[in-house]
Amino acid sequence: MELNPAIPLDAIDSEVLLRLSVAAVVGLLLGLDREWHGHPAGLRTHGLVCVAAATMTTSIIGLYLQLHGDRMDPLRIFEATGAFVGFIGAGLIVFSRGRLHNLTTAAHIWLTAIIGIACGAGQWPLVVIGLVVSLVMVTMLHFAEARWIRAHHPCDDKAEKEDPKR
Repeated sequence: MELNPAIPLDAIDSEVLLRLSVAAVVGLLLGLDREWHGHPAGLRTHGLVCVAAATMTTSIIGLYLQLHGDRMDPLRIFEATGAFVGFIGAGLIVFSRGRLHNLTTAAHIWLTAIIGIACGAGQWPLVVIGLVVSLVMVTMLHFAEARWIRAHHPCDDKAEKEDPKR
């Protein structure tokens, strides 16, 4: 079997460390809101998904460059990530008592994986914009919903009292 040349451990450079470290920090930040609100996928899940996607992306870019693009399509990383995250998301989403639960968490996991891909590719503007938009949408909109939307739907308050983890 023919293999690509192994890369020695002393080849770990600051760029690889930066990409994976940023992915870890971003993943943890994205999971923080989910953790605070008691959702099933929190800090560790988001952190691991983001680092895994960044590692996978960094690896495929490195292999592509090392093998000079022979018979490789680095864009398949998106296909693999989509399929993987689809399994996690499907396992999270629950329909109970006429209500859908964890849909936002599943979508958030998907976004975390995509931001992880951007970290692995070193696309820092995408990482920053994705992080900021995600935090605004998940954290700030949660407060807006609680103040304006749920305040005008009394049936939601009843459901909240029956199931406080909502």
